[in-house]
Amino acid sequence: MITEAKVNGVKARPTVEERFGVPMHGAANPSTGNEGTSPGSMALAADVGGPLMFSSPDTPGMPGVSGKTAWDFLPAGWEVETGSTAHQSCGKNKDHRSGDLCYQFTDSRGVTRRVTVSAGFVPITQLEHARLGIVTEQMKRVAQREGHVSAEQVRDEVAAGRLIIPANTVHLKYRLDPMCIGRASKTKINANMGASPVSSGTDEEVEKLRWAERWGADTVMDLSTGGDLDECREAILRASTVPIGTVPIYSMILGRTIEDLNRELILETLRHQAAQGVDYFTIHAGVVRAHLPYIKDRLIGIVSRGGSLLAKWMLVHDKENPMYEHFDEICDIMREYDVSFSLGDGLRPGGLADATDNAQLAELETIAELTERAWRRGCQVMVEGPGHVPFDQVEYNMKLERKLCHGAPFYVLGPLVTDIFPGYDHITSCIGATAAAYHGAAMLCYVTPKEHLGLPKRDDVKQGCIAYKIAAHSADIALGIPGTRDQDDALTKARAALNWEKHFELSFDPDTARALHDEDMDVDTDFCAMCGHDWCSVRISKEIQEFASGKADGFERGAPVRSAALTVEQRQILESRGVLSPEEIHALAAKSKHKVGAKSGVKAACHSDYVADDAEAKLVQGV
Repeated sequence: MITEAKVNGVKARPTVEERFGVPMHGAANPSTGNEGTSPGSMALAADVGGPLMFSSPDTPGMPGVSGKTAWDFLPAGWEVETGSTAHQSCGKNKDHRSGDLCYQFTDSRGVTRRVTVSAGFVPITQLEHARLGIVTEQMKRVAQREGHVSAEQVRDEVAAGRLIIPANTVHLKYRLDPMCIGRASKTKINANMGASPVSSGTDEEVEKLRWAERWGADTVMDLSTGGDLDECREAILRASTVPIGTVPIYSMILGRTIEDLNRELILETLRHQAAQGVDYFTIHAGVVRAHLPYIKDRLIGIVSRGGSLLAKWMLVHDKENPMYEHFDEICDIMREYDVSFSLGDGLRPGGLADATDNAQLAELETIAELTERAWRRGCQVMVEGPGHVPFDQVEYNMKLERKLCHGAPFYVLGPLVTDIFPGYDHITSCIGATAAAYHGAAMLCYVTPKEHLGLPKRDDVKQGCIAYKIAAHSADIALGIPGTRDQDDALTKARAALNWEKHFELSFDPDTARALHDEDMDVDTDFCAMCGHDWCSVRISKEIQEFASGKADGFERGAPVRSAALTVEQRQILESRGVLSPEEIHALAAKSKHKVGAKSGVKAACHSDYVADDAEAKLVQGV
């Protein structure tokens, strides 16, 4: 319903929708209370339980959705009936016709399925439980954490292969808090870490794990290639609350050459890491011999460590990739512990010049085949995606994977959308990552400022996590996932009310926000140092009685106050910036009154509603 608005008796112009035809496609408003005046998300209507999930509108010519799901790739001996034939009651009972086990359930969309499996079958993986209609404790926890989906919807998305819960049955006995990855859920981010032969060790990696968890990493990959890999992995698994992934080929060749790789070594290493509790494995089984000629003219060849190692193995032995050849046996080991697949993109492009080429897309076709094979063996699957892609090709890459791999979650590195900013690749890549998540990626692998340059340190981990939380959160809002804009709206109300303390409390990184504010002016008042009092548009809007701006209940600003002394972390932030002298930082940490122009026995002041007059306010402001 369109209502007429008036300010001082002046009739407002027709709404934006009336004048410009804003292209709304049915998505929910990401604000629970429809706060503000924005029309909301321009994404497609939510399709949880269907192939679109949360999706951007397709640019003309983009690949459509697949007509298949994991239900089309069942283990041998399974039978599924839907519709009227499924209504023959069985629950979890013996099928009177065959003696097999029969499960019957109705999903969240009202579809009833009757699933028959061999007598004696015991579900292990989340996918197997979901296919039998069972809502596990992990599914309940995921629904609780997501907030916008029910446990039954989580089950249905897992059963369709569009969502995974990476939760090794061993890791669940430690500190793991179950989460999910899929486009029906909020976008997740992964942080990479790991000791190298020249840098770091177990204690440092565990500290980086805790640091990554603090800054919002939803999963962590241990990519160690040096030191005691077993000890480091074990320590990370026992300390983590998030799923842990590995690239097992690194351990397979430690102390050996790639030429020594064989079936026994592959299966032994996988079983060992699965028994330790690793939640997902990157397996580069999609790189096959037929793809290698496509690499010949690339500017930068193969940039995946796993991909390059296996390419060398194939050329030396003149045989097919052993990960591909023994894939079914790999599936069986992973099923035993419910280790999820992260099917590695061993031929991902390492520069814009090689993006969306024959090698990359041929491997994706093979990965699609492997996805179907893994589903047939009861394993959960996500697919890894490219790392350097021009911005205009991002949507195509996301939607091609969605079609070929039947909606299996897409886990992408970046992608970087330009190659000339080493040292800033957390920025170049989070630009591409935002587009990737909006167009279909379910999890984003962070990139740090050290990408292409060295092993990330503690602050690099923080910078990478924050860049990717920005990308993930921005995409979730754009997709219209319910409630994702609520914190943004609350912070906007605090900003409009000039309530600095609440402003900082609602921010993702309160220490940095507070430190940067106090760098210029350590008084919480009715303006900031960017504009000063007389030019503060937010203050002026708040003073206009007809405007709602700055008047939200619960966000009122109290009396002007000096901020508290800097915390240790805030002090370190300002020291690293190098803007203030050590003496000035010390004064902020000690809260010297002289910083704000106060004299002995006189209150500090620097805003117009706290000093005698505007002239004094300007004097304090230095204008």
